[in-house]
Amino acid sequence: MKHLLFISGCTFALALGACQQETGGAPDQQNQAANAVQDHAAGMTGAVAGPAGAATAATFVTNAAIGGMYEVEAGRIAAQRSTNPRIKALGEMMVTDHSKAGEELKPIAAAANLTVPTALDQRHQGLIDNLRGASNEDFDRVYLQQQEAAHNETAALLETWGRTGDNDALKAWAARTLPVVNAHQRMVDQLDEANADAPR
Repeated sequence: MKHLLFISGCTFALALGACQQETGGAPDQQNQAANAVQDHAAGMTGAVAGPAGAATAATFVTNAAIGGMYEVEAGRIAAQRSTNPRIKALGEMMVTDHSKAGEELKPIAAAANLTVPTALDQRHQGLIDNLRGASNEDFDRVYLQQQEAAHNETAALLETWGRTGDNDALKAWAARTLPVVNAHQRMVDQLDEANADAPR
């Protein structure tokens, strides 16, 4: 999903509410509509969350940790549910790489007396719920779209903190983690293009 349409957060919230309350359509159609809203919302947030989230060390740690936990959980689901060997392998890589980054972040945050969250926020939990609810036919598309938005967001967060952060240890962690996230972005883009060209 290369070009995301940015609409106001209120519009997305209303649209998501309508998707969840709608009872007249088929369950798959309702879930696809909710997925689309969440995917666009994630993309919209990804365009701004990096710079905004890097304002303080506490918010940086919170956003980085939650983003990593989301990647691990989404990767586990992809490794289990996808029938595409390349996407299954991508999911396994996400679990490995983001688990490692998360474990490295914990002692750095502790040394700065910063709390690392242990649960997803509402937005990321919504993405996980939509991923779990995706049909088998749509799963790969939903996963890759979420991954593109999520890695754009994480890359912006890490790049911004690496330039403007006020904690050297966290800046070093961001600098080590950013190339891994950039590599993930390239893999996701390649798989997204291949998936879009695949026969239905």
